[in-house]
Amino acid sequence: MIFSMTGFATATAETEAGTLTLELRAVNSRYLDLQLRLPDDLRILETIFRVAISAQITRGKVECRASFTLSPCGTAHQMNQNLTQLNQPLLHQLSEWSKVIRDILPESTPLGVADILRWNGVIQIATTDEDILQAAAMQALQQSLADFSASRAREGEKLALFLEQRITQILSLCAQVAPRIPAAIAVYEERLTARLRAALNNSDDERILQEITLFASKIDVNEELSRLQTHLKEVQRVLMQGGAVGKRLDFLMQELHREANTLGAKSVDAEVSYAAMEMKLLIEQMREQIQNIE
Repeated sequence: MIFSMTGFATATAETEAGTLTLELRAVNSRYLDLQLRLPDDLRILETIFRVAISAQITRGKVECRASFTLSPCGTAHQMNQNLTQLNQPLLHQLSEWSKVIRDILPESTPLGVADILRWNGVIQIATTDEDILQAAAMQALQQSLADFSASRAREGEKLALFLEQRITQILSLCAQVAPRIPAAIAVYEERLTARLRAALNNSDDERILQEITLFASKIDVNEELSRLQTHLKEVQRVLMQGGAVGKRLDFLMQELHREANTLGAKSVDAEVSYAAMEMKLLIEQMREQIQNIE
């Protein structure tokens, strides 16, 4: 099984105080680029989050975002028991900042109560509630990671099918090209023989044979076809192997493109040249999709 670097998952965990929401999203990247957006109450879990996410994801630009929404009944309940408190120093600081801003910008709108309560760090949760919140966060992380991996696996399955289809098409082109090579070389040899006889103005068959042999070796593409098929079989093997194979597949695409390019350059037959062009187009389509594979 292969995995796409693109994915999204979200999970929620309910507590008495409110709802914790955690999101994971990722796009392709050359290396693992992990960014955490955690509220202050969950900063202590940052290292644990990084280890857990890195254990399942090896490549991609990954963003993990967590938020906590206090429930109305939960807020009243917690405040009555003095388990949730307002950060008064921060409130005073916000008040001072608001006055300074309004002195400079009189038309600015003052902060509302809802805006202040949503301000990061204004509401402080007691230690016992922090433990509950952290436990909920770990639960949400495990659930989101499971959903995230499933999402990436589904996308990876589609990518593998896309690659297999292109491989089949390229192998079919190779099969069409191979029988044409001997005939194409024979026709080329006849033309070359006539030109050489005219150019040399004699019938030195040995000299002509040497020239034909030299040019025939330059236009023989059997070796390129053989290497193309070998590289395609290796791509299939890597896809069957699964895991983090994106970099290896990218390297194989470079090799395939090199062989297809040489095939087109050496071709002396219009059909072979057309097939080489089609191969390069298919290889480029594969290469673009492989950029999304972990």
